Amino acid sequence: MAGWVTKPLGEVIFRGETVDPTKSPHKDFLYVDVSCVSKETLTIQEPTRLKGAEAPSRARRSIKNGDVIFATIRPTLQRIAVVPPSLDDQVCSTGYFVFRTKPYLSNRFLFYFLQTSHFTDAMERLQAGASYPAVNDKQVSDQEISFPPLAEQNRIVATLDEAFESIATAITNTERALAGVREVLDSSVENVLAHCGSGGRWLTVADICDLISGQHIDAADYTNAGNGIGYLTGPSDFGDVHPIVTKWTEVPKRNALKGDILITVKGSGVGKVNWLDIDEVAISRQLMAVRARGIDAAYVYAVLRTKFAYFQSLATGAAIPGISRVDVLKLPMLVPSPAEQRRVILKIDKLTELVGDGACP
Repeated sequence: MAGWVTKPLGEVIFRGETVDPTKSPHKDFLYVDVSCVSKETLTIQEPTRLKGAEAPSRARRSIKNGDVIFATIRPTLQRIAVVPPSLDDQVCSTGYFVFRTKPYLSNRFLFYFLQTSHFTDAMERLQAGASYPAVNDKQVSDQEISFPPLAEQNRIVATLDEAFESIATAITNTERALAGVREVLDSSVENVLAHCGSGGRWLTVADICDLISGQHIDAADYTNAGNGIGYLTGPSDFGDVHPIVTKWTEVPKRNALKGDILITVKGSGVGKVNWLDIDEVAISRQLMAVRARGIDAAYVYAVLRTKFAYFQSLATGAAIPGISRVDVLKLPMLVPSPAEQRRVILKIDKLTELVGDGACP
């Protein structure tokens, strides 16, 4: 094609910078580990705010606004994203290759190139390691990219952006329709809970539940290989009702058990809940396990799933909103008799079946 040139990726980018946050132990920074990039939206979601002293050993790569990052661990998953302004001068894992394009190459043209079958197929051929497949930086740098003059790159990018925006709009409209169904169901559930039989007592979560706070596990200590126990890093691992395990660890720190209610306590999904239906998982600091004590856990789940807006209203923190243990512990809850709890649960199950949501265990 006229005007197009072909060069190795290593020649069209500036060399990335290495940093060591532990040298400033009291300074806050935002850390992007390999699990932060959404495979669905190709965006960075819910980075972790840490002190320098808390920096994991893999938190060593500087990122700037406009950089393109690509996860070299399990590269065929295509965890690719453009760094937004809010993460300028922050830090990502060494599990990413950081592309900082030279002036003649559009960062978004590169972003789209990394999603092509040409590049993905090359990564699949080169990846090594049965349980932890990965490619190295040199293998990435050696891949060739063909590109036209900058003006033509920008025209191509604008066309692709428009196409993907249309797709995103269609997805958003579908999600809104589903959200409307869930809103009707939640309103019905709230009505059922508000009309529990007489004899109920108002108690707090602290009176009837134990809370288990999650703890961060370094990205080097979990994989997608299925070894050890499941590790849930945040609401991105939540399904409609039950979590979906995609990461495993052999060095768990804080675990949730089957029957626990999981609640998001950090990030944009504060207040989202799921019901754990497998024996045991490790949970990150973004999550908390609510373990019922002397009360039907399904009833606690039914109550907590209606409190999303309440917890969102309590969230503090501009970059990473969050709620505290106290916010959860002090939540008031009407607790009827065990027989009434089961009646309420059965009624909610019926409502759920009518809506077709499958939302109550």
